[in-house]
Amino acid sequence: MPHKSRPHCAVSRCPNYAVIGSAYCVEHRRERTRRDPSYRKLYNRKWEKISKLYLSKNPLCAECERNGRLTPATETYHVKPLSAGGTHAESNLMGLCKSCHSKLHGSDLA
Repeated sequence: MPHKSRPHCAVSRCPNYAVIGSAYCVEHRRERTRRDPSYRKLYNRKWEKISKLYLSKNPLCAECERNGRLTPATETYHVKPLSAGGTHAESNLMGLCKSCHSKLHGSDLA
């Protein structure tokens, strides 16, 4: 019986094959799993509670609503990033669907 071919790394234009059980090659897998140590201090159980509470109060995606669509919010976004001095205050949060959250983070990185 023929074997299923291994998929390529999920990073665009990477010619390497993904590690079994992962979407990334060895090099990119290491990059994706490495996080700033301060990340755990900022995004902990307290943040999870804040995020869940915010999403229960604001169940619709703010970006989709702005465009006339009603989509459930699944992620909480910081308008002003914590790394830029933002806080977990409700005035600095926005409920987004996964798609809009990815788009906003993509525009931040570009």
